[in-house]
Amino acid sequence: MNYLNDDQLISALNWRYAVKKFDSNKKIKDGTWQTLEQSLILTPSSYGLQPWNFYVVTNPDLKTKLTSVSWNQKQVEECSHLVVFTVKTTMDEAYITKFVQTLSEQRNTPAANLDGYKKMMVGDLLNGPRSKFISEWASRQTYIALGNFMTCAALLGVDTCPMEGIQPEAYDEILGIKNTGYKTVVACVAGYRSTEDAYQQNKKVRFSKQDLIIKKS
Repeated sequence: MNYLNDDQLISALNWRYAVKKFDSNKKIKDGTWQTLEQSLILTPSSYGLQPWNFYVVTNPDLKTKLTSVSWNQKQVEECSHLVVFTVKTTMDEAYITKFVQTLSEQRNTPAANLDGYKKMMVGDLLNGPRSKFISEWASRQTYIALGNFMTCAALLGVDTCPMEGIQPEAYDEILGIKNTGYKTVVACVAGYRSTEDAYQQNKKVRFSKQDLIIKKS
C-alpha cells in the first residue's frame, strides 16, 4: 500500500477550507464520488453499529428547496453533491441483531460466538444509562463520519463545507425522512471552489501547538 508522506497530508489539510462559493458548472466525477461514498461507509463508529443513513442530494429542485431551509446559503444550490447526515432516533434489539448477523456473515464467525458482544451492546445501549440519551449518542457518531468525509475529500482535491446552519426538521420533511426512524443532524456540501470565492485567500487561523497539545510523558 502506498501512503501519503507527512508533507502531503499537511498540505491537503492546509488547502482545505469551508468553501462559501462553489463553481456550479464543475461536478465531481462519478469515480471520485464513489470513492467518497465508500469513505462514508468505512467511517468508524462506536461498537461498529453505524447508527446512520447518508442522503446524497444532486437533484437541482431538491437543492433549491433545501437552500430555503439552510439560511439561504447558496452553497447548497451551487455544490456538486450535498450529503445529509441522519441518525437513528432510537436503538432497539432488532437493529443490534441485524448488525451481529452481518458481523457473523462477513467475518465467517458463528453468531453464537458473538452472543457476549451482543449482550454487552444491549446492556449498554438499551438497558444502561446511555439508553437515556441514545439519540444524542448517535448524533455524536455522525460527526466522526463528517470529519472523515471532509478529510478524504481534501485528499482527493474535492472541496467541502460543513453545515449546521440548517433546519433539520424541514430537511426531514423535504427529503421524506420523517417517520423513517431517522432524523437529520448535519449536512455537508461538496464540489469545487469558485475562483470568485474570496475566502480561499484567507490565511488559516489556528491556536498554537502549545495552546492545544498537552503532553503527559
